[in-house]
Amino acid sequence: MARTYNYISADAHFESPPETWAHRIPPQYRDRAPHRIKLPNGGDAIVSEGRPINSGGTGLYGGIGPEKFDPTRYDFDATPGCGTPQQRLQEQDQDGVDAEVLFALGVRQTSIKSRDAFHAIIRAYNDYLAEEYCAVDPDRLIGVGVLPSVGAEGDVAEMTHCAELGLKAVCLTAYPSGKNYPTEEDDRFWAAVVDLDMPVTIHTSLMAKVGDREVALYKYPLDPQGEAKPPTDYVQRLARQAPYHSGSVEASQLVVSGLFDRFPTLRIYWAENNIGWIPYYYEQMDHEYEVNRFWVQRSLGLPLLKNRPSEYLREAAYWGFFEDAFGMRVRDEIGVDRILWSTDFPHLVTRWPHSLETWEKQAAGVPEADRRKMVADNAIGFFHLDHVPA
Repeated sequence: MARTYNYISADAHFESPPETWAHRIPPQYRDRAPHRIKLPNGGDAIVSEGRPINSGGTGLYGGIGPEKFDPTRYDFDATPGCGTPQQRLQEQDQDGVDAEVLFALGVRQTSIKSRDAFHAIIRAYNDYLAEEYCAVDPDRLIGVGVLPSVGAEGDVAEMTHCAELGLKAVCLTAYPSGKNYPTEEDDRFWAAVVDLDMPVTIHTSLMAKVGDREVALYKYPLDPQGEAKPPTDYVQRLARQAPYHSGSVEASQLVVSGLFDRFPTLRIYWAENNIGWIPYYYEQMDHEYEVNRFWVQRSLGLPLLKNRPSEYLREAAYWGFFEDAFGMRVRDEIGVDRILWSTDFPHLVTRWPHSLETWEKQAAGVPEADRRKMVADNAIGFFHLDHVPA
């Protein structure tokens, strides 16, 4: 049933403890899935195969406040944002939010070596999210499916399953090929995205470090060695004007790969990056392209692009922010129809249950039409939500 949306948080988080969906995991894999334990100090910890015990972080903050927040301690039962779907709807009401787009970052926090076990755990979570959690109110609890990232075939299969479940989007946490850069294998995934018309998101970034020369950022058609090897990396030059956490690396990689020429209707949403840096990034990546494109063509074998790099991203890239007054001032240089507001609840930067007060402060002076796009309309369009105007 269609509903009226006035405020949609386009980046919030599912943080319920793993036992809430463990019953969905096939019995033979349950002991390998993440699970909660109690520590002697009374706090919670998450045990995941192949990783150190996780007993703290910035994910369980909602409602605690900076004076009392302790990043060394978890308490799922006492932290808003970690309970039942019914509780989550009440918390939305407290915050004045009509709906949330829900990411689950912790589901992938494991190093299970068995591909079958790992994929089964991912499948179990997606099934639970769609059929139990979001099913309580799918118009307000907008689930983002998790992909296994075990190859393009596996990602396409799970994305197709998510679409069949009715989930509104999937989150890409790595290139489907498993490389640190896009490959031809990934095109099978992108083609399926377009065919299914499934919204694809990247939460912050895929985390390839722009400043680490030991991390390959692209496999160029030519690979000169010795004295012929350039002393600078091309993708690194395009992305270096913005912190790697902000998604600039994969945005630059995807432009260089020609992805948006091959799939001109493809759209990708980068969540939780804030936006004030984007006009500078766009300006500087175009400058780097102009001064480097010819030697890159000769030495590395990359063809010239049909458009400037920023022109691809202005069309294909959506960006999420939570608190960025400067970004509001430069919104027109990004494109107001490519900006999505969020609360990040219940993570550290959330201002729940005062998110709308925070929004009003940073949006002072912004015309109502622009406001409406950023807090509702852009999310409605990107996630294909059914909406009835008020």
